[in-house]
Amino acid sequence: MATKLEKPIMVKDEKGLSPWKIAFDRLKKNKLAIMGLIILVILLLLAITAPLITIHHPYHINSANKYQSPSNEHWLGTDELGRDTFSRLIYGSRVSLSVGLVSTGIAVIIGVTLGSIAGYIGGFLDNSIMRLVDIFMCFPFFVMAITIAALTGPSIWIIMIISGILSWPRIARIVRAEILSIKQREFIEAARALGLNSRDIIIKHVLPNIFAPIIVFATLGMAGGILAEAGLSFLGMGVKQPQSSWGNMLEAARSMRSLRLHWWLWIPPGIMVFITILSINFLGDGLRDALDPKLKK
Repeated sequence: MATKLEKPIMVKDEKGLSPWKIAFDRLKKNKLAIMGLIILVILLLLAITAPLITIHHPYHINSANKYQSPSNEHWLGTDELGRDTFSRLIYGSRVSLSVGLVSTGIAVIIGVTLGSIAGYIGGFLDNSIMRLVDIFMCFPFFVMAITIAALTGPSIWIIMIISGILSWPRIARIVRAEILSIKQREFIEAARALGLNSRDIIIKHVLPNIFAPIIVFATLGMAGGILAEAGLSFLGMGVKQPQSSWGNMLEAARSMRSLRLHWWLWIPPGIMVFITILSINFLGDGLRDALDPKLKK
């Protein structure tokens, strides 16, 4: 007896789409990642337009107005020197976000360069670079950062350099592993057959194919840079006064009096650090899922 053929069900798939189109479509469906992206864009806009949205100068001292509670004139009150907390919070976002961006950029440049050389060339260079990676990964981050900051003096540039130099081994290992998995593929062999040198092959053919994990690391690395700045500044080894950052705002409010009576000195910067790190992690997780070629719809 002949069976009735069932009507095929049409399922929308990702065939025929470019990898970046697939990643973008996946990312749009991740609500947490989109929310994190929106929050980060808002924070960046606040940092860029800080002079336009703040009424009071963040470094202006007025002893007659110290420890004032939030009001129409001072939206988040004033600190122990009479400085406007809201202005310092907005200007502090410039420092904290710039530390995350610059330190991540330093780590990516060093890590991608050394990881590419180690993975593609191999041999003695590979062994030497990986032993250097092992040495750097043995150093406790905050112990080394505090030691270097104590020797050189607290500075925003020192934090950027320290955070970047101590963070590159992770991306170097990721890049090396990715290159080892693709350097024997047919398109790399074809590039060699055409006479391209190693530098051109790495730049034009290898790095574009490992761009996804680099983006994910850079996104999540920003969170590490911001936390490093906040931690070092809280310990007095970071950004120097009167320049404001979320970390040294928390450091200035760590007295028992401020914790009990002046909530506006420590809750706003703490919330800003929390929201920023959470948003970066949401976006990083979303990018990792969206750019994963092994993840099926």
